[in-house]
Amino acid sequence: MCLRRLARADRITSKRREKLVILSMPRKQETRNQDAFAEAVSVFRAHGGVLRTMEAVGLGIHPRTLYAMRDAGALEQLGRGLYRLADLPPLGNPDLVAVALRVPEGVLCLSSALAIHEITTQIPHEVHLALKRGAGPPRLEHPPVRVYWFTGKAFTDGIEIHELDGVDVRVYGPAKTVADCFKYRNKLGLEVALEALKLYLRAKRGRPDDLVRFARVCRVEKVMRPYVEALV
Repeated sequence: MCLRRLARADRITSKRREKLVILSMPRKQETRNQDAFAEAVSVFRAHGGVLRTMEAVGLGIHPRTLYAMRDAGALEQLGRGLYRLADLPPLGNPDLVAVALRVPEGVLCLSSALAIHEITTQIPHEVHLALKRGAGPPRLEHPPVRVYWFTGKAFTDGIEIHELDGVDVRVYGPAKTVADCFKYRNKLGLEVALEALKLYLRAKRGRPDDLVRFARVCRVEKVMRPYVEALV
C-alpha cells in the first residue's frame, strides 16, 4: 500500500515537473530572442545601422533573427536583402543609399551626381549608375535605376566618396559629371548639360581646367570648349 502511494506521488510529481518545463519554455525562448535582438542591434549600430543579409550573417546574426526583427518592426527593409535599424533618423536620400549599398562597385553619375553636387534644378526620377563595361546589370526591384556602362578612364577617373545618411557613396565629382552630361547630351538633353556647366562655373569650387581635363577623358573637348570659353 505504501509502495502504491509512493509510486502515485512520483507520477504526480513528474507530471508537475513536465508542466513547469512546458510553462517555462516560452519565457526562456522569449529571453533568448530578446538577447539575440539586442546583440543584432549592437552589430548593426557598429556598422552604421545598415547591413546586407550576407554581411549580417557573416557577422553572426542568424537569418531567423534578422527576419524576426524585420517582422517586429525593429528593422526596415530598404530593398531586397538590405536592412536598416528602424529607430535611426529618416534617410534623406533613401534611393541613392539603397543603390550604393546594393551595388557597391557602381558609381553614381549624371543626373544623380548633379543632384548630389547641387548643380542642377532637375529632379531625378531614377538613379543613374555607372558600371564598368562588361559588368552585369544590377537586380533591383526598387528604386528604378538606369545603368550606363563606362570604359577605361571614363569609368575610373573622377570618383569621389561622399557620405550620405552615414553611408559612404561613390559618385563622380562635379567636373567629371559635367563632362559626362555633355557626352550623354543626346540622352539627357543639351539643356541639362548647359545648366550644369553654368552652375558649376558659378560655384567657387568650379575650375575650368578640371572641366577641360575631364572633357578629354570623355572625348568631348571639342564639344565643350566653345561653351566653356563663352562662360568664363
